[in-house]
This record gives sequence, structure tokens and C-alpha cells, in this order.
Amino acid sequence: MRLMQGKVRGTDVIRAGREAWVENSANLAAAMGLKIGSFRNQRPWEQKGFPAVISPPEARAKLWDGEQTAAFLTGRPVPALPDADSDEDLLERTEAADFLEVSPKTWDTYKKDPRIAPHLVIVAGVEHCPRGVLRAFRTMPAPAASARPAHRPRGSGDMVPRDELPARVAALLDADPGLTIAGVQDALGIAYATAARMLTRLRGERIAALLVADADLTAQQAAQRLGYPTAVHRAAIAYARTEVRARAIRPYLQSVVDVLVAERLVEPQDITTVQVREDVLAAAVVLSSTAPAAALVWDERWGWRTAASRRHPIGRESGNPPRGEVIRYLSPHQQPTAREVLDALFDGRRGSSRPMQRRLEERLDN
Repeated sequence: MRLMQGKVRGTDVIRAGREAWVENSANLAAAMGLKIGSFRNQRPWEQKGFPAVISPPEARAKLWDGEQTAAFLTGRPVPALPDADSDEDLLERTEAADFLEVSPKTWDTYKKDPRIAPHLVIVAGVEHCPRGVLRAFRTMPAPAASARPAHRPRGSGDMVPRDELPARVAALLDADPGLTIAGVQDALGIAYATAARMLTRLRGERIAALLVADADLTAQQAAQRLGYPTAVHRAAIAYARTEVRARAIRPYLQSVVDVLVAERLVEPQDITTVQVREDVLAAAVVLSSTAPAAALVWDERWGWRTAASRRHPIGRESGNPPRGEVIRYLSPHQQPTAREVLDALFDGRRGSSRPMQRRLEERLDN
């Protein structure tokens, strides 16, 4: 016997701080021990008392609060979700359109605006925007195409050399944690998108530094301690979380590079990571002409592989493991030893044309 009668009261937004609980149809089906096809055919969300979706009826994908569904499935009282609106609430496409009083099709254009795009976040496979960003967008005048600081000639590039930008913007942020994109533009005469990207990166790096230094600190607390406006928390925290993972993996990647340097396969270098998909990290090392491959690429989904291009070793991101005549995945492990990578690089019989870890998972699934 279920402990609640009728439809559990839901909400059409992801409430502030609850994104970790969000689950889509595939997540919920797995939690219920159902194949996705059976889940859709059985439509368990229509049962009496089943927690309401937290996405609007017209949304392309259904989402639920996992704490609510877990309680329902185990016969426990289903907790209510917060009622109060917050600038940290996350709104899906149709919700964002309603908030701005435009059509979803118009929102698809609006979301590309540099005042919005850096703050978008993917939750359970669905794109959302923080309420505070939408509120600011609605009240902020759009930058005119011809509007530029008086000291920046029309048609000119950024006034500050690219390699000096981080230090210059960092100094401005030191002086004013609430620094706005417009403030950076006025001070440095740089493009709107460049200012937005640089501010998000610097705030994210500083939040990450606090999180590494204090394991008991939450990302939200770190952002508040640094004095950052609530409207920018979402984008900065997302960057910070990726940066924390990047800092954790760099020592391993550098240890592999150092072995390659010792073998005279690469020039001495400090390894850097890049974000290739949402929060997926990758790194590339261009090899010397005496090596059996043009480059090595590490991807946290698939580990080490060879690459054909020295200029663009990582290649275009598609969500699928890259494949090609010269591409070999060198180990089933995400972090094999440097010696294992080196041995597999020179032994063409080792490795696979697709990730070995994924092949293992496929066999287990079947």
C-alpha cells in the first residue's frame, strides 16, 4: 500500500541545489529494473501517487526528482520539493521561453546570446538556464552591434594582447568580485564573448582552488566566500568542478609525458587538459617523427589512443570513440602506467580499434 494518495505535488523547474537528484527516463527505468522500452510502455509515472515530473508537460524529455521517486518506490513518504523561487532554479527550454514571454523557437535564438550561453547547463541530458540569468537578461539592455568603448575603434580587435588577458582580468576581479562583463569591456576594450568566457574561467579556477584547499567546503559556499554574485554561480561552479578533476588528473598525465620525454619521443612540456564535451576532459601529446604515431590522446572516457593528426590530434567531438585506420586504443584502463602506454605504442599487435573498456562493458550488458 502506497503511503500517499493522488498525484504528488511537483514543480516545473529544477529547484536550487537539487540538480544532483534529477533523473531522466533512462535513469528511472534502470532504478526500477526495467528496459527503457518496457518503461515507456508501462508508463509507471501514471500510477496513483507517483511523483510528478519536474519538467513541463510539453517538454521534450521527462525529468523527475530522484529523491522523490526513490521514496515512492520503497514505500516511504515522498518528500515535498521547495516552493520558493530562487535565482539558482534551473529552467528547461519551454520554461525559459515562458519566463521571457517568448516562444520556444525564439528562445532557441536568445540562448545563443553571450549573456546567456556561458551559463547554460546540461542536467540529465537536458539543457537548462538559471532563473537569475534569465532575470538579468530580461532587464539588461542588449549590446548594440555598433556599441563599443570609445577607446576601441570600430572593426578593431581586442586592445589587450591575448596572453595578457588573464592577468589583466584577474586584477580587475581582485578589486571587485562583482565585476560585470560590461565592466571588463569598458576597462580593457575586449569583445563581449571574450570577457564573459574569461570571467567564468577565472571565477571557476578560484572556486576550484578553495575546494582543493578545504575538503569540507561546498562549491556554493566557495562562490559565496569569494563574493561572487548569485547570477554567475552556476557557470562558475560548473567550470570549477571540471577544473578540480583536471587538477587531480594532471600529475598522472604529466608522469606519462615525462616518460615519453625520457624516450625522446616528445619535447619537454607541461601537459594541459581541455574540456571536449560538457564535463569531459582530454589531453593530447604530439609525438616526434620517429614515433609510430603522429600523436597520443588521453580521454577520460576511453583512456589512451593514437591519433593521425599532429595539428588536431583530439579531432571533432561527436560523443563516439574516434575510429580510423591508424587509431588504436592502447589499454582497457583509464590510467595505465606510462610503461604500458609506451609498450603498446610500439607493439602494433596490442590495443584495439575501439575502446577495450567499452567492449568489456558491452559484453557484461549482454
